[in-house]
Amino acid sequence: MKIAFISVRGIPNNYGGFEQFAEYISIGLVNRGHEVTIYSPSYHPYQKDEYKGVKIVHIPSPEKWMGASIGSFFYDFLSLRHALKKGNYDIIYEAGYTSIIPAYICFDVKNIKNPIFVTNMDGLEYKRTKFNPLVQKFIFWEEKMAVKHSHYLVADNMGISDYYKEKYGKPSKYLAYGADIYNDYDSSLLDEFGLIKDNYYLIVARIEPENNIEMAIQGYLSSNENGRRPLIIVGKTNTSFAKKLISKYAKEKSVKFLGGIYDFKKINSIRKYSFAYFHGHSVGGTNPSLLEAMASEVMMLAHDNIFNRAVLKEGACFYDSAKSVTDLLNGIDKIVEDNKTRLVEYNLENIKTNYSWSHLVDQYEEYFNWLIEDKGQHRLQNL
Repeated sequence: MKIAFISVRGIPNNYGGFEQFAEYISIGLVNRGHEVTIYSPSYHPYQKDEYKGVKIVHIPSPEKWMGASIGSFFYDFLSLRHALKKGNYDIIYEAGYTSIIPAYICFDVKNIKNPIFVTNMDGLEYKRTKFNPLVQKFIFWEEKMAVKHSHYLVADNMGISDYYKEKYGKPSKYLAYGADIYNDYDSSLLDEFGLIKDNYYLIVARIEPENNIEMAIQGYLSSNENGRRPLIIVGKTNTSFAKKLISKYAKEKSVKFLGGIYDFKKINSIRKYSFAYFHGHSVGGTNPSLLEAMASEVMMLAHDNIFNRAVLKEGACFYDSAKSVTDLLNGIDKIVEDNKTRLVEYNLENIKTNYSWSHLVDQYEEYFNWLIEDKGQHRLQNL
């Protein structure tokens, strides 16, 4: 098969979840004899035309000087134009829809027989509160257009798959993200950040409202744990909401914002040696940081919503308000003593069985083969 991944910001990954996914899946498929191409913005530090057997097409992108919000539309348009003119692909896999829809409409992809277009619908993007109401309405329109113009849909979470079935009457193929189980943790790496092994709470997330970071902070501050074990927050601090939170809680000595940490061995060890880990994401999708936390043998405390439940199932203690966070933390020693071993083992088995990268490569190869055999006859009708 000849497969292209577009709307990713290149490999090797130095950006985020879709890029990590594209790197693992593309290399896995190449190792099985398929021809895979990744579209990459011209500013990516890796400038070669191949990476571990994966072909790379470098596309001019104005994102660095225009900003990602606007520049990504031009980057996606140029990527898709190149893929249609010069790629001769069997399948074009679109990672997310928020900046590709104008190109989908311009090139009338819904009426193209070859290649087959597959769109990963990500989360419920229009619900992200970092967007103003006008932008949210635009993204909701894009969601509808993605369903209308894509040949097939992929959902990385069963909650998302159910949403598209109920909202639009359209099927989507459930294919999750992956994670690896590591064993090269190093507690000495905590020293750089002033952390003590098994003596802090941890949040790793983009500091945005929908990730419910303030809910965890408020619940923590009202609990008996305030001042006993610090609450550590890892994530970029240059957003307006992050600056607001930092200013609001600046006087709280036990709440510490460390900024972004991008050395994987460091962040993985910080996860591993936390006393408990908060995962507050709430607007859908299977978040890569959730899988990485599950694979890191942490005690999971998760926001209670259908997306987190779909992934974690029985692998966490859940909360839905600041008060429920407080209640959890007030009894946390007993909760950890009685449940951590069982929850950690459950999550590790869940990762091995359902979310390993090798398992995901198997699933994607099987799905892409099915697409080729189906030849678009059942586009958005039967999966």
